[in-house]
Amino acid sequence: MRRTSESWKPNGLELCVHRFRDDAARPSGLTLLLLHGFLDAGSTWDLVAEPLARAGHDVIAPDLRGFGRSGRVGAGGYYYFPDYIADVAALVDALAPARLGVVGHSMGGAVAVYYAGASPGRVERLALLEGLGPPARGPDVAVARMETWLREMKGLDRAPRRLASMQDAIARLAAHHPRVPLDVLATRAPLLTREEPGGGLAWAYDPMHRTTSPLWFQAEAFAAFLERIACPTLVVSGGPTGWRPPDEAARVAKLARAEHVDLPDAGHMMHWSAAAELSERLGEFFARGSAGDAAGQGSGEAEARTGTAGAAAADGTGLTGGANKRA
Repeated sequence: MRRTSESWKPNGLELCVHRFRDDAARPSGLTLLLLHGFLDAGSTWDLVAEPLARAGHDVIAPDLRGFGRSGRVGAGGYYYFPDYIADVAALVDALAPARLGVVGHSMGGAVAVYYAGASPGRVERLALLEGLGPPARGPDVAVARMETWLREMKGLDRAPRRLASMQDAIARLAAHHPRVPLDVLATRAPLLTREEPGGGLAWAYDPMHRTTSPLWFQAEAFAAFLERIACPTLVVSGGPTGWRPPDEAARVAKLARAEHVDLPDAGHMMHWSAAAELSERLGEFFARGSAGDAAGQGSGEAEARTGTAGAAAADGTGLTGGANKRA
């Protein structure tokens, strides 16, 4: 197994991209893009990425901006959802020149939906792991969210969130993810923390991510992106202890070619708690793709570019920074 971490700068901000390849496997011709969730990092996909690489796929898992080892926005900036999607689009252009499959978990699922909806001919197969967006919010929350955002940004301290030790990090992860085995969390903690230049340990994410976004999630706009997704889509849930929006069924119904798999004991962090079973299901799903399917998608991409460019435009009104912040 060849595992590398590469630095890319697609939109002026340095992104760390973790890549998994098995030189002994017969190449499938498919690049798989794995998109992580809120306060997670691309490196923690390893338990799923390695089996997929052994199946011959070229697997890439970026740390999204402000997470893991990727760069943070500068003073005066913020983390808006269109920024994530622009980063994904640029990475795809650079690293997946031919066939592309996308897997998105939680917040990463929402990023995947927006990208696949805006570029329906580019994605051959899509898997959403409890990644169908947060609960719907109406305009009645707009004023309160803006007030909260202004207050939080005024008092924001972007200093690293210090930890007493690696054991402290593991204990905190265990408190938030009780269904994930402790031995697994012990391997996740080093991937989600970093050594500070002056000494000590801290969480790797930018504390700005913990602020409330001034924008709210608009379910109607999200549904429009779901309706644009033409490829086969695997919707994976984590059983009764997982997380789903109340209107999940209505959102799934917007997908043209959806199928559902439930991992009943996995919970929300299924790529940690049920990595073997999840890898098997994803492997079966992506093995059904073919170059012929990709060729068929290509004509759809041309049509999307010429006939419905307006629907794919990300103008900020249909996208949200709220799906990765406190809802």
